[in-house]
Amino acid sequence: MLLGQWQFWAVLSALFAALTAILAKVGVENIGSDLATFIRTIVIVLMAGLIVWGTGQWQGAGSISPRSWIFLVLSGIATGLSWLCYFRALKLGDVSRVAPIDKLSVVFVAVIAFLFLRERLSGINWLGVLLIAAGAILVSVRA
Repeated sequence: MLLGQWQFWAVLSALFAALTAILAKVGVENIGSDLATFIRTIVIVLMAGLIVWGTGQWQGAGSISPRSWIFLVLSGIATGLSWLCYFRALKLGDVSRVAPIDKLSVVFVAVIAFLFLRERLSGINWLGVLLIAAGAILVSVRA
């Protein structure tokens, strides 16, 4: 079944990320990028809260390990910084050039996962990472 496949959810993530870029570019036209990020964040917090509550996944703070807390808080900080930078870039640049550079995160993930999580990629996988980097740069260049 599709709902149990990571590929299904990854494609949906990419689709929603694309919509995020287009909708955010229009939304940030007449307001500051930081305020736009704040509004978006409130909507996300409300949506996530409703999903957790609606699916019965809520659990007490004490049942979450300190290690999980630390890494989730650090992840939240990284997400917030990413969003602030992304919205600032959207405010200043063309969405068709900003979004591909943002996707260099795929390259950074591969390198960081290799260095710190000891994840191994094959030669063909590394070629794909290099092609993603090259493609992101080529799409963002104004010719």
